[in-house]
Amino acid sequence: MNRVEQVMGLPVSVDVRAGGHLAELAVDGVFGWLREVDARFSPFKAGSEVCRYDRGELAPSELSDDLLEVLSLCDHYERLSGGAFTARLPGRRLDPNSVVKGWAVRRSAALLRAEGLDVFCINAGGDVVTSGEPEPGRPWRVGIRHPEQPDAICAVVESSGGAVATSAEYERGAHILDGRTGLPATGLLSVTVVADDLVTADSLATAAFAMGTEGISWVASQPGCQVLVIDAERQVHRSPGLRLG
Repeated sequence: MNRVEQVMGLPVSVDVRAGGHLAELAVDGVFGWLREVDARFSPFKAGSEVCRYDRGELAPSELSDDLLEVLSLCDHYERLSGGAFTARLPGRRLDPNSVVKGWAVRRSAALLRAEGLDVFCINAGGDVVTSGEPEPGRPWRVGIRHPEQPDAICAVVESSGGAVATSAEYERGAHILDGRTGLPATGLLSVTVVADDLVTADSLATAAFAMGTEGISWVASQPGCQVLVIDAERQVHRSPGLRLG
């Protein structure tokens, strides 16, 4: 079964290679979870836990374990990137969305596996988790949108049990800021990271994009990752081991 819904401000598709009532209930659970995440962690909803904490209405000791985990991940990638990745810029509200999406979709995949479903693909606005093979011997094929041609694909990545995340500005404009300067990131058009885990892939792609051209070698050096980067000069930088379809 394949279902698409608008959640967290973006289209999310869940493709499960199984049918029946069990699969339907499991997918219901995934979208229910994602709606819960949006309500609890959105920086745009005044009643969310994130906004309440940001306004000082909640002490650190009152935060949920989930938000504490998200904030810990934000801190980790901020340190790892030397401050280029950050959930809080000076004078701006707390915004952990760069971690929340990957974290929420990773949990969604765990929900499906807990129900015995092991062949699926979840695509959250271009950030993808795959499991198993849709057909024997054939991996899932994940298209990477061309950063300057909205109707074109610049590459296809093969994945049969991992995550693919892309950071670019073709959907929301210059929304990725360099946490070290507070200014819009420059130097890159698109960063795609393939890793075992979507939190890793998504956070590293965002951090590398924020770093600009220095992010190319930085993200390529991260353990367990394969990358495809297009810089502002239209040069393509690709890990030798990246599987393209």
